[in-house]
Amino acid sequence: MVTKTAIAKDQALRLDNQLCFALYSASLSITKLYKPVLDELGLTYPQYIAMLALWEEDGLSVSELGARLRLDSGTLTPLLKRLEAAGLVARQRAEHDERRVHVTLTAAGRRLRAKAEKVPGCLLEASRCTLGELVQLTQQVQSLRDRIAA
Repeated sequence: MVTKTAIAKDQALRLDNQLCFALYSASLSITKLYKPVLDELGLTYPQYIAMLALWEEDGLSVSELGARLRLDSGTLTPLLKRLEAAGLVARQRAEHDERRVHVTLTAAGRRLRAKAEKVPGCLLEASRCTLGELVQLTQQVQSLRDRIAA
């Protein structure tokens, strides 16, 4: 068990003592859990998080969306092309600055939101946590992420 004091040298490099591995493996488990539900929606997990961001704030620029999702343009551009090909989003160059491209939901993209409302419930059910526990855990991980990024 890890105490408030430093981890003993022989424990420092144990896999099960690594927060990074706990977060990584938990992320893989959640993505695996979501896969059947996302398959029904015709979305991959990265496409799902892009849609989540656009359901929150439609019309983001590609750079704003990339910053929000913490994805670089090399990852985001092909993802958006696939969402556009699926008829869920449209990309449009800004009139005042052709270098800026805005992403907007199509009618089909907006309709998909109602079907996606069941996705978060999968985690709530599988984790056997209360909603409050998941909210608290999410806030703790976000705080950790933000402190590391700073």
